[in-house]
Amino acid sequence: MYKRALSILKNTFGYDSFRGQQGVIVEHVAKGCDALVLMPTGGGKSICFQLPALLRDGVAVVVSPLIALMQDQVDTLNELGVKAAALNSSLSAQEQRTIAKELLAGEIKFLYVAPERLVQERMLNFLRQLPLALFAIDEAHCVSQWGHDFRPEYLQLGELAKLFPTIPLVALTATADTRTQQEIIERLHLKQAKTFIDSFNRPNIFYQIQAKNQPKKQLLNFLSDKHDQAGIVYCMSRKRVEETAEYLQDQGYLALPYHAGLSNSVRAANQNRFLKEEGIIMVATIAFGMGIDKPNVRFVAHLDLPKSLEAYYQETGRAGRDGLPAEAWMVYGLQDVLFNQQLVVQSEASEQHKRVELYKLQTMLGLCEEIRCRRQALLAYFDETLAEPCGYCDNCRDNVETWDATEAAQKALSAVYRTGQRYGVGHLVDVLLGHNTEKVTALGHQHLSVFGIGRLHSDKTWRTLFRQMIVRGLVEIDLDGFSGLRLTPLARPVLRGEEHLQLRVDQSGQRSDKPRTVIHQIQEGEKELWEALRILRRQLADEHNVPPYVIFHDATLLEMVRMKPRTLGDMAMINGIGTHKLENYGKVFLDVINGQEVSDSRAQDIQYEVVALARAGMSVQQIAQQLNCSRKVVYRTLATGIRQQQLSLEQAIDLPENLLDKIQTSFLEDEGKLSSVPKVYKQLGGQVEEGILYCVQSALADMFQ
Repeated sequence: MYKRALSILKNTFGYDSFRGQQGVIVEHVAKGCDALVLMPTGGGKSICFQLPALLRDGVAVVVSPLIALMQDQVDTLNELGVKAAALNSSLSAQEQRTIAKELLAGEIKFLYVAPERLVQERMLNFLRQLPLALFAIDEAHCVSQWGHDFRPEYLQLGELAKLFPTIPLVALTATADTRTQQEIIERLHLKQAKTFIDSFNRPNIFYQIQAKNQPKKQLLNFLSDKHDQAGIVYCMSRKRVEETAEYLQDQGYLALPYHAGLSNSVRAANQNRFLKEEGIIMVATIAFGMGIDKPNVRFVAHLDLPKSLEAYYQETGRAGRDGLPAEAWMVYGLQDVLFNQQLVVQSEASEQHKRVELYKLQTMLGLCEEIRCRRQALLAYFDETLAEPCGYCDNCRDNVETWDATEAAQKALSAVYRTGQRYGVGHLVDVLLGHNTEKVTALGHQHLSVFGIGRLHSDKTWRTLFRQMIVRGLVEIDLDGFSGLRLTPLARPVLRGEEHLQLRVDQSGQRSDKPRTVIHQIQEGEKELWEALRILRRQLADEHNVPPYVIFHDATLLEMVRMKPRTLGDMAMINGIGTHKLENYGKVFLDVINGQEVSDSRAQDIQYEVVALARAGMSVQQIAQQLNCSRKVVYRTLATGIRQQQLSLEQAIDLPENLLDKIQTSFLEDEGKLSSVPKVYKQLGGQVEEGILYCVQSALADMFQ
């Protein structure tokens, strides 16, 4: 079986070997056993259920929480030559009937469904008519009420084990502590399930965390070398999302907002652009993220503190899924902590649950104030040990400076005590610095012994100290009162001088040297080819109506640039190129690599010539002969020209009116969206060239902008 699995891995997915525990998991599930798979985002979880399904007879039913994720996986599988479909609310009744018919005929291998639909009686009865290979439950942590992303509909999935006891079930997630793992196994009734835990380490991500100090300017500094890169910027509130997106747009960035307050159509349009276009920054609340499978997200930035290390790990894990260099950058402040704590305390959760959430928030803040390697601290939370500092985070790079803050802490703790343990950081700092503010004089605090004893340090230093004392548990925020600080038992040994405090010094500004990015891996003489391959990939993606990464990942393009394959045999050796993609795209990419369409300027020259000749009345065949290129290249260029409004459909191709009407009707059958070219091609019985269909699709695209 293992030999057959390796053959499918190479021929279908384009990889020569398994990563980590993939091979063991594939064998285990293919034998019909249940499994819980914990693997980091971008670690290759999909292979762990897709390949066993290909080794087994029947349909693989995949539970996925979001339509966007379903469609992405369906597009990816179909491009690999594996028939997949999704049943969801975006489909018409006729489309759903067609999928059901194809399933009964054995024409579909993977069926993606939402948990709510899967547990409907009608759906379960339908599945009983099918030979089933396995059930795969993605984002399985959603079943846990103690997890960071609980979804009630996931609880019903436990019925699958009872209704289909002989069908293997594999649950997959990127984040689950020991308690959540046990809850997943119990709630899904996994039978003698084996748990596979891969390393949580994402060595390609550079972690960087800073204290807030004009956060928008800090963000702009971080983005200074990222104008053409895709990324996500997370904000706490809808208002901050809108303001930040507008700010970045004003600074020349292609930034789009995403939050629950926007209409469904705007959210869908923005998400679609993020997936399909290059270099877009999505500014979002945490409503955006789950199900985003875009592998070439080069950075994730947080303008506010996440509520837990699980949330931070999952959100930052959306960067660099292709294994190439990526960055996780964050700024945080005491107000973030206060805001998150208030959300927890004011929630309707049980007291026990609140204590757990407050603990998680405290560990998140602890990572921010950490003086050792960030990666070591993050992995330790997931019970994983990294023997040596990673060398690829800000703490490792910058050699964190620390200071003996014992005496300063004693003064700060005394100020908390002398003022009555009722006031917030701002007032306490004013007292320590000897500021005669209206509030200080009204309360008579200028007469306290602690008034003005902190003039040796700056306002910023005192605020940093209070923040770090909260992390150390020396003081706590009184959430039942007016958010004032009060001492904890841990403050006593510091006040008595029995314990010394060594704290980190806030770094002012950023270092000029930045971590290596993908573009840094490309040599000066290779940039022209890199851009030419990206242009071709984007054109093909537009033709197939899929995101560019579904054609090839950046990592695959980078390997093409490095290896410069001369033949299809050479191309087949590159990771990520299976048999189906080699047949579909190998030749056109080889043409670019071998210099036939090497540069962007050459591509523009061809487009100019094709458009000009078409306007002059030449046919596609005549243009192909004139320019010594294939009809496929001509059609692709014409479709681009139509989309860019350089010429009309009538100038590009000459079609009988009745045939054109028939084609247009086929494209417009799906209410609210254009049908795909492969679907229309199949519907018309293959009687119309795909190139013609791409041109018609481009002409109709304006109706759906």
